[in-house]
Amino acid sequence: MSVVKRLKSLKLPEDAMVTLTYEEGTDVFVHNETEVEDAMNNTSVISEYAALIAHSKLDARNRWNGNVLQHLRAQDYLEEYERGTYGFEEFLTATLSENFYDHELIGYSTEKYDYKRGFTTLTAAVEIPVSNFVEVDPFVAGWTISVKTENGTLSFDV
Repeated sequence: MSVVKRLKSLKLPEDAMVTLTYEEGTDVFVHNETEVEDAMNNTSVISEYAALIAHSKLDARNRWNGNVLQHLRAQDYLEEYERGTYGFEEFLTATLSENFYDHELIGYSTEKYDYKRGFTTLTAAVEIPVSNFVEVDPFVAGWTISVKTENGTLSFDV
């Protein structure tokens, strides 16, 4: 059953929000303090996040800043993009990577095994109104989808 069919079958209110989470981690060295950069280079979290938010009709939001693309525009992160030069998705991936600590759109955590080794996880999350999600029907393979229902929060992987 497709994600849209699952969501429609729940008969959610129009103002309900779908939360999408993409999480991936990698083994890192922590003694040189490059664990986040290593995770950025060795996982697909930033590119998956960029691919999702690049969809122009999708109202991808986060809890603190509203619509993610509008937030990035307001903060002048998208000013240098020239239409037709190369893909917007690739531009977003590069911009999110270069300004990772400034925009704070993707979370990270590191579990340290000892003084030298650890595991860093990057987590991207967006909220999308159910009606917009059903209308656009974005490709969300690999994302975990959560939605609040009368009986609690329902989560499923795609």
